[in-house]
Amino acid sequence: MRLEAKLALFNALSKLLLVVLGALVIPPIVGRVANSHTDQHLHQKKEEMLALIRRDGLVAFVREKQSEAYADYNILKQEYISITPETTTAAVPNERIFDEPRQVEKEIEDFRILSYTFLGPDQRTYRLEIGSSLATVELLTATLRRMALWVLVVGAALTIGTDAVFAHYLLRPLRYLITRKLRGVRHPSAFTFEPVTTSTTDFRRLDDSLNTMMRALESAFAKEREFMSNVSHELLTPVSVLQSRFENMLQDATLPEAHSLKIVESQRTLYRLRNTVKTLLLIANIENARYLRDEAVPLASVLAEVAEELDDRLQQRDISLTVDLQPEYVVPRANRTLLFTLLLNLLSNAVKYNRTGGSIAVLGRPTANGGYAVRVQDTGPGIAPENLPHLFDRFRRFAGGTGAPEGYGLGLPIARTIAAFHEATLTVESMVDQGTTFVLTFGSEEL
Repeated sequence: MRLEAKLALFNALSKLLLVVLGALVIPPIVGRVANSHTDQHLHQKKEEMLALIRRDGLVAFVREKQSEAYADYNILKQEYISITPETTTAAVPNERIFDEPRQVEKEIEDFRILSYTFLGPDQRTYRLEIGSSLATVELLTATLRRMALWVLVVGAALTIGTDAVFAHYLLRPLRYLITRKLRGVRHPSAFTFEPVTTSTTDFRRLDDSLNTMMRALESAFAKEREFMSNVSHELLTPVSVLQSRFENMLQDATLPEAHSLKIVESQRTLYRLRNTVKTLLLIANIENARYLRDEAVPLASVLAEVAEELDDRLQQRDISLTVDLQPEYVVPRANRTLLFTLLLNLLSNAVKYNRTGGSIAVLGRPTANGGYAVRVQDTGPGIAPENLPHLFDRFRRFAGGTGAPEGYGLGLPIARTIAAFHEATLTVESMVDQGTTFVLTFGSEEL
């Protein structure tokens, strides 16, 4: 999972946890807030009533019979106010707030009540009660709870969005490092040393480290190229000289036959040495990007050239070759010479390790991910499972159809190197006594 996705997931989960905790904590807090608001309202009503009593006295609130209480309810029975003369001695002043059911017009209603005992102008003790319906308190509590939860959810959603945008912006230099500077770099020469524009110190240090590492690799590759060039020159020159001398010696009519045979064997050894040096030099040049990929090469035409090259060997062993590309595929950026070498090595192996009278099938089909796969199938003896992991190792040779190792062990390493140069993959499928299939896939997502 990408770092940006992990950060977004963490932010989303943390905000979800915050919402869950809010859903658990907000209701009791909102309940206390609603009760506090109601208590404040009751205190305000009490002060208003006491101000009226101080101004107008108790005449407006006391019945002719002094023992009767004054009571007033609003039309919806949500609030009431009552003043009752106290017949018992009570502490003055005395205030308390409590919840209690009261009967209002033959109905029982739950009220939050402020009870206040005071001394009236006539020096008698009165009890003032101001009640607010708990239904109103619960309505206020539910309203506040919904509002708080909505604010919490909307705030969490907004912060998730802003966090995602900020993380996307913050990680843009890292994406540039990975997708622009590193992806597809197969050689230091393809690396861009342009510094990344960022205000994040960690990304700047990472970019500097990558640039330093790539410069060191570029220097090492340059030394390797120089070394390979010098070695190939120093090796090929004396080999050519020796071959010329051997050929001149063979022209001598007085040379004994035994000496001639030894010279011919020496020539074969020099030929193998020369081919090995040229092959290693070819691999080094490919890996060091000494070749260009500046052509659009149709696979069908290259396969036709390979088939013509191998025609004599195919007829000699009575092996049939069929090519079926549906549809035909054009490698957009390729080197025709190297593609020819790649396909020639694969088909040469299919001929060399096939049975007499066998067949070779080259099948080309699109892949599910938009690429194109070319399968080279033979009817040879197959490859033992223990040898498959080492098939592309250099100088590793395995027994062929004749039971003896053949070649120099460099054909398949060259093929894989050329495939990698063309941003393709080369894999093998094989079962003993059922043949071998090499799969060359262009446009592979693995790359």
